[in-house]
Amino acid sequence: MNDGGRRRGSGARNRFPDDARSEEATRGEAAEPKRSKPETPEQQARDIVYRLLAARARSRGELRQSLLRKGIDEDVADGVLQKFVDAGLVDDAAFAEEWVHSRQRTQGLGRKALGFELRRKGVDGHLVEAALSTVDSDVEAERARELVQRKLRSMSALDHTTKMRRLVGMLARKGYSEGLAYRVVREELERTGDESPDPDLETP
Repeated sequence: MNDGGRRRGSGARNRFPDDARSEEATRGEAAEPKRSKPETPEQQARDIVYRLLAARARSRGELRQSLLRKGIDEDVADGVLQKFVDAGLVDDAAFAEEWVHSRQRTQGLGRKALGFELRRKGVDGHLVEAALSTVDSDVEAERARELVQRKLRSMSALDHTTKMRRLVGMLARKGYSEGLAYRVVREELERTGDESPDPDLETP
């Protein structure tokens, strides 16, 4: 009986260290965080591009500048961006056309200002011209007219010449051509009964 007791006791003692080691090993594995492989430059570049595109559409030039600012090598940036272009996720022609109509609608910008913005974003000249060609002349004139009407509400105390100068200047800063700006401003002033004392002076 004593032998049996010793055998049972010996067996219990023999199992305990193994069980303890097993539990300690399990706890150690759970406590040790899994080490993920470091991202390659290509993976980093893809992640940056996806995050930028999730916020809004961007031109290839914009994305390239963002990658370079974040330390991505030029060759890596160009290679990753080409894959996005091939997949149709980056399309400068579509971007330019959408940008033109969005900025015209929300900001009332004329063609000159729209073209300047697109070139600053790195869009090729021929794509800029193609996008600007989609602008409806009547819509452009109507947007200019809306801007003038809105501005006129706060100019009742000014004389005709001052109104003309400020309104034409405002449209010029918005990117409208000189001829269109003068025409729209003159028509809106006449509509409100504010006619020039010398119409010949208003000819651009």
